[in-house]
Amino acid sequence: MNTRRTPMNGNSQRSSRNLAQIRKAQLHDAGHRSSDNVLASLRATQIVASKPVLPAELIATILDYLPVPDLMRFARVSRRLQEMVYDDTRWTQKLKAMGVWNEHEARQRFEEAVKRKAEAQRAKEVEQARRTGVNLPGSVNGIAGGGGRRHAGSVTLFDAGEEEERYRQSLDKPQSPTLKRRGTLADGFDDLTISPSLPTSASAKPWDPSIALNVLKTLRSIRGRARHEFAKLYGALGPLYTDLARAKNHSDALIFRTYRDPEQQAQILANLKRFAQCDFAPGWQQREARLDSMIHVFETAVLREFEQGYAAGDIDGLMHRYAHVLVTINGGAAAVETFISTHPIISHALRAGNPLDCLEAVAPGHIDLAPSAKFFETLASIMREQAETIDRVFPPTIDVLTPFLTRLCGETIDPYLTALLDEAHSNKNNNNNNNSAETYLKAVSGTFTQSLHFLASLTASAASPASFLPDIAKQLLIQSYEKHLDLYLAEELAFFRSRSEVEVSEWETRQSAQEASTENFLMAGVSGNRQAAKRDFLSSFRKVVMMPVSVLPAFPLGSPFGGGGGAAKGGANGAVAASSAAAALEATRGASSRSRTPTLTGTPTHRPGTPASVVEAPRTELAAKAAVMNSRLEGIRSLFSIEVALNLTHLAKASIERAANLVRMGGKHGEAAKEQCAAVFVTLLQVLGERHVRRGFDKAVGHLSTYNPRQVRELRSSKSANVEDEDPETIQTVGVEPLVTFLELVNVGDLIQQMLEVFYAQELLAPRLIDRDDFLAPAVKEKKRFEQMLDERVAAGLNKGIDVLMEEVEFLCASTQLAADFNPGSEKLALEPHSHPHSNNHNHIHNNNNNGVTDIGPTPTALRITATLRAHTAMLLGGGSTDKAILDVFTQEVGLRLFGVLCKHIKRQRISVEGSVRLISDVNLYSEFVGSLRQKALAPFYRALRELGQIYLVRIDAPAASYFGGGAGGMRASRVSASAKGSSSSTSTTTAAMQAKELAAIIADTQRYGGVFTVEEVLGFAERRADWFAVRGEVERGMYGVGCLVM
Repeated sequence: MNTRRTPMNGNSQRSSRNLAQIRKAQLHDAGHRSSDNVLASLRATQIVASKPVLPAELIATILDYLPVPDLMRFARVSRRLQEMVYDDTRWTQKLKAMGVWNEHEARQRFEEAVKRKAEAQRAKEVEQARRTGVNLPGSVNGIAGGGGRRHAGSVTLFDAGEEEERYRQSLDKPQSPTLKRRGTLADGFDDLTISPSLPTSASAKPWDPSIALNVLKTLRSIRGRARHEFAKLYGALGPLYTDLARAKNHSDALIFRTYRDPEQQAQILANLKRFAQCDFAPGWQQREARLDSMIHVFETAVLREFEQGYAAGDIDGLMHRYAHVLVTINGGAAAVETFISTHPIISHALRAGNPLDCLEAVAPGHIDLAPSAKFFETLASIMREQAETIDRVFPPTIDVLTPFLTRLCGETIDPYLTALLDEAHSNKNNNNNNNSAETYLKAVSGTFTQSLHFLASLTASAASPASFLPDIAKQLLIQSYEKHLDLYLAEELAFFRSRSEVEVSEWETRQSAQEASTENFLMAGVSGNRQAAKRDFLSSFRKVVMMPVSVLPAFPLGSPFGGGGGAAKGGANGAVAASSAAAALEATRGASSRSRTPTLTGTPTHRPGTPASVVEAPRTELAAKAAVMNSRLEGIRSLFSIEVALNLTHLAKASIERAANLVRMGGKHGEAAKEQCAAVFVTLLQVLGERHVRRGFDKAVGHLSTYNPRQVRELRSSKSANVEDEDPETIQTVGVEPLVTFLELVNVGDLIQQMLEVFYAQELLAPRLIDRDDFLAPAVKEKKRFEQMLDERVAAGLNKGIDVLMEEVEFLCASTQLAADFNPGSEKLALEPHSHPHSNNHNHIHNNNNNGVTDIGPTPTALRITATLRAHTAMLLGGGSTDKAILDVFTQEVGLRLFGVLCKHIKRQRISVEGSVRLISDVNLYSEFVGSLRQKALAPFYRALRELGQIYLVRIDAPAASYFGGGAGGMRASRVSASAKGSSSSTSTTTAAMQAKELAAIIADTQRYGGVFTVEEVLGFAERRADWFAVRGEVERGMYGVGCLVM
């Protein structure tokens, strides 16, 4: 591409100046020339104005394309045209075309010249003022900086004699002889021949060949003297340039005849190449082509010498010399290309390694990176050797190491990596398994790490830029990985997702198989018993139906149906048959009865795959169901595995570490690798959370929903003594065991969450793959979503567990709380009219009024309830691994729901004054248990519950005892009161009214209950008094001041 600048580029300023000068010459030539003397007006009539034939713009354009000799001849036409030719901008443009004009230097020199001129003018004025005694302008008494107006008489306008002499010289100057300078250029071109055909004058200096070597270095950038600087350049290189255009071959050229040293020849050719950039005269294309041809011939010869030196290994001799020659002539591009292309590693004469060696004899999913490490070590040693050779061969201004590394990456490293990675990826596609995919991923990450080590071992040459190692070399290597980056990132994420899902699926398959095997084993006994019972029934039925035929084949004569001789024998046989038939019928009846299940004889064999804790399968359906329930109960703690979570985090760690290696690429590729690391973490949370942890919690909640503690109690009760025969203090309760195991599952989930938190901090935050403060990042949002899901599942499980626990508490209240616990004597009242010798009422064992002594301690029901609750909260309170927030929520919910259950339970009882003591003891026991939970929010509820017990403790002596009062004691009181009714009616009425008023005050005192109960609610509790129907009127009269009237 031709980079020559035409004279029209950037010449608008010069053209405008030339045009102004021509117009000035046309209109004001005479007046301007005579304006400098006082006689101009007298000679104005001698001036004859003339107009040019061509426009000024066209003349300025013609001047741009004239050769230098013609420009000098053109300048002789007139003074104004000479000014156009000598315009400094014209010659500055030529120097800029050659690249030897420094505008900054020219500006600096101009400013210095103006400063010196101003100082000289100032010094001259000071000297003149000192000599003439006239004050300077702006000075006071000869001192600069002050003074008034200068006197008009102190200034001389002109000297007539001096002006006359100047005018005479101006008229005589054009008429002076110029024949001796006819063949030379004046004003900067004095020593330069106008035409080579003309003989050089005797006064001209001879041409010095040594000046042409360094003439470009001696040029100065001075405004106003650009023509003089170009004259020196033209005088030194002009004859060589003109001779080169006329030479037929390189042997005839003056260059090769004058300069014999290759260094000088290269320097002259380089100078002429730059000088040709200012040649715009007609025929410049032919002259430039001729010059290029000469340079090509010379370069070819020098390059041949350089190659011979490279082949001979003459680094400091031929290679060093001719490399400098080639650098001088055109920057050394040919030498650099030859030096790089001739190297064995670039010309493929030397092979650093085989990429397929990394895939030979390796296990599935692995890769042998030792051959690739050796490959990069070989290249690193070559690069270090070449850096040393480059410093010895090339000048320190030519960077050869960067293009050498560029070729090395493009022609050696890139094919090696492409062959290795394509082969690893093709194996993945052919085998269609994760192991081959893992091989490909390890190959990309491992080789990139080795390439970074390769960069770290390089050494820069003297001419290498400062950014060679940190930036340039790194970008060259990154280019070899760019085409593999997108595929690698996609494969990395897909590999982790598939491996994670396979890990979870395999674990779920094992768990399902184990659960199915356990249930089949546990139910095998029941199904076997059913088949055995069916076979026994059919066999017994067959025997009964066929008994007359098989047992009595012939009737004896002595019998009513035959002879009497066989009667005894037949009778005996008949008795045996009858007895066996009866036994068979009994067995059949027993087998078909729903009240009991037939048992199998013998011990079933233990099958592999069954739980080790189960020695033999249950033989009853109830036992089998309970065993299945217990197995599911035990399986709650293993509904998700911390081992699976650990395996998934290891997979994620490996994937993130591989992708994090590519983060060191920087730029958009590094950001893409960071995003992929975050995507791997997001996938980990999704697979581990949705596929594993959430499903485990959902199954646990399902098991809690289907758990029935009464079935377990019935099973255990059938194997042990009746629980009612035991002491209440030592009762072994059957608790809500799934809640305990669910809390263990919560601990496992909490441990998994903590493990993920540590993983997030160490693998993502520490390497700065994720910004901690970027709350909109996908990884941060997914992490919060996982924590929210875990909290929701834990809350749902605890809610369901608490529901089951409260159902168990309600069951204990309904099944074990006796009516006589809070209303002593009601049991005897219920038994008196219906008692008989075969009565089987079991409540009599809890009679707490033996020998007239009443037990004032907690009831067995309260003891069992608190024992059950303590058993289920002790593990949380003493575990230490449960989060405090979960602990607080659980204990508060248990306390609040227990309060509601107790309120409903109290409203279902009839409580007498004597039984209120035990009720208060129960409430105190419950309050003590709730106090051990250390939840201040629960204290007001149980404080109000204790105050509520006071309404049953107040005794009211009714004036007329009711039949519905206090059981047997109430009936005796009514009979006694009936006998003494006349004597004490007024006294008892007054006493009852006062007692009822006290009870009404307790009921209406809202501050006593701390706002937990309203008056209406307390009144509802008071209705559960055993004597309420007898004292209701007195209490309402005491509360509201009115009573009931019968109209």
